Amino acid sequence: MYVLRPEKQIEIIGALTEGCSIRAIERLSGAHRDSIMRLAVRVGEGCAHLHDRLMHDLQVGLVEMDEQWAFIAKKQKRVKESDPAYYGDMWVFTAFAATQKAVISYVVGKRTSENALALAADLRARTINRPQITADGYAPYIGAIRQAFGGGLGCDFAQLIKVYQATPGNDSATRYSPGRIRSIEKEPVFGNPDEDLISTSYVERFNLTNRMAMRRLTRLTNGFSKKFENHQAAVSLHVAHYNLCRVHETLRTTPAMALGITKHIWTIGELIDAALSAPKPAPTLPVPPTPTRPSPRGFQLRVIRGGRA
Repeated sequence: MYVLRPEKQIEIIGALTEGCSIRAIERLSGAHRDSIMRLAVRVGEGCAHLHDRLMHDLQVGLVEMDEQWAFIAKKQKRVKESDPAYYGDMWVFTAFAATQKAVISYVVGKRTSENALALAADLRARTINRPQITADGYAPYIGAIRQAFGGGLGCDFAQLIKVYQATPGNDSATRYSPGRIRSIEKEPVFGNPDEDLISTSYVERFNLTNRMAMRRLTRLTNGFSKKFENHQAAVSLHVAHYNLCRVHETLRTTPAMALGITKHIWTIGELIDAALSAPKPAPTLPVPPTPTRPSPRGFQLRVIRGGRA
C-alpha cells in the first residue's frame, strides 16, 4: 500500500487546518483525494484520542457552552426515510474555557438532550474545580448540567437567552427565529453565578473560527461532509490543532499552554506523530456522584471527582 511521505502528510494536514477542501489539496499537493481523505480520517480519529489523553484534571473558572449547526449529505428538509440516520442536520456541541480560550469538551451529533448530557458529563470528567458555566437558551442544558454537576453544589450555572425580532412573513418573534436580536436576557439557573460574567461571546467567536478553518462548515459551498465518520474526524483535527498548534492573538500563546498541559507550541508534524501513535482509551464505567452529608458547622463538604484517565 502506498504511504504518503512525512513532509507530504504535513503539507496535507496543514492545508486542511487552513480551510482548504479535499479537491483543492489534491490540486496543490499532487496526492490523490482518496489518500488525502484516508489520512485526514486517521489523524482526526487519533486527535480525538489525543484530546482524551491530554485534557484532564483541568482547573477552569469560566466555561461557555454552545452548539453550531452543520449538515451531512443533505439539508434536513430533503432527508428521506430511507436515508441513513446521520443524514441531515448535524451539530457540534462545545464547552469552551473563556479565560484560556481552549476547547475543553466537544460532542458531534444531533441536537438532542442526550448529546447535551454527553457534553456536560464530559466537561465534568475533565475538570476538578467548581466553574461558572454559561449556556445559550437550549432547554436541555439545564437538566444536563444539573445531572452532571449535582446542581448548585458542583457549579454556578446561568443561561444567556437572545430574543429575536420577527422576520417578514413570521407572525411572532421567537427565541430561535432568524433576524435581528431584540434583547438579551441573563437568567441565573442555580448556584451563584456572577451576572457580569454571564456571556457566550468567546464560544461564539470560536464558532466563527470553525466556519473559517473547516471547509466542511463553510456555508454555501459543496465542501460539506458526506459521511458522519469523516465529519467527526474533521472536527477532532480542528480542535486539536486549535488547542495545541494555533497561537491565539490575545493570549500570545496556544490555549493548551494557557491551560498548562503543554510547554511549547506544537508543530503540524508533532501533532500528526502524536495523533497516529495515540492509544485508544480503555472504556470506563461512569463514576457515581459522591454523597454529601450535613456538617456540624451548618455547611456541606463534597469531594469533587474529576479528570479523565
